Amino acid sequence: MTTAESSPATISERVDVYDARVGWRNLLPDWRALYGFRHLLRNLVIRDLKVRYKSSLLGVVWSLLNPLLMMVVFTLVFGVLAGNDIRDYSVFFLVGLLPWNFFNGALLGSTLSITANAALVKKVYFPRELLPLASIFSNLVNFGIALIVLVVFLYATGLGLTVHALWVIPLLITQIIFTLGLGLLLGSLQVFYRDVMMILDVVMLAWFFLTPVMYSLSRFGTQAVILGMELVPEQVIRWLNPMASIIDGYRTVLWGVMTPGGVTSPGPVAMDPLYLLRTFITAVIVLLIGYFVFARTEHLFGEAL
Repeated sequence: MTTAESSPATISERVDVYDARVGWRNLLPDWRALYGFRHLLRNLVIRDLKVRYKSSLLGVVWSLLNPLLMMVVFTLVFGVLAGNDIRDYSVFFLVGLLPWNFFNGALLGSTLSITANAALVKKVYFPRELLPLASIFSNLVNFGIALIVLVVFLYATGLGLTVHALWVIPLLITQIIFTLGLGLLLGSLQVFYRDVMMILDVVMLAWFFLTPVMYSLSRFGTQAVILGMELVPEQVIRWLNPMASIIDGYRTVLWGVMTPGGVTSPGPVAMDPLYLLRTFITAVIVLLIGYFVFARTEHLFGEAL
């Protein structure tokens, strides 16, 4: 009798057991694993960019042409035909459009990121957080390319880049945190409810018009009566819509501000740190909620897909 036959107990198999008891440690990201798979994140970003421009005649040039063409159309409609007297309306609109396009593309992409990579999720282990992150970073690359158009127009209109443009860095970080939180939340829900994406398409269209991309928040005046209470419309919009605060922040530090009376600053000005801090805290709360849902449902992705 061989040794293998006489000692079957020496043969062991690895069994992975999921612990359904979710504690705080289970809800925290595994930073070591995320860092270990950083090369996969880079490859996912490159893959997304290649897929985006595959079989495209102009390729990456579309990242420049898309906002430029939209700027021309909206400037013609709202800046000329509607008699809009906003200073340098083309720059005014472009400053709001570029971060919105980044948010829109990143959120839609991250919502679909898990279901679109079902085969990868079911067969290979890796931190699933990398999928929505890759979508956000690939859209961030497009956002960086599109900024070239904005910088050209800033200097063409005499505004240029001032020291206030440094505020773009914390604004961008805040936007990424907010987008990642929503992406983790909606991406998780999309795995189990495939109509989330259909609803999101409608929501994003409405969200666009409720965000000051083509208009200024100052147009709503200084006071309004809402549910019997006198409130400042601009503040209410900022409270209910973090993207309104983010886009208005970009506009403040790159274009300037407009008062409810229609008076505009001659150029970019510094933004209020308290506004940015409040928006940053909101973004972090959204990220915590999104990651909580993601961590509670991640172990079910393979089965649902």
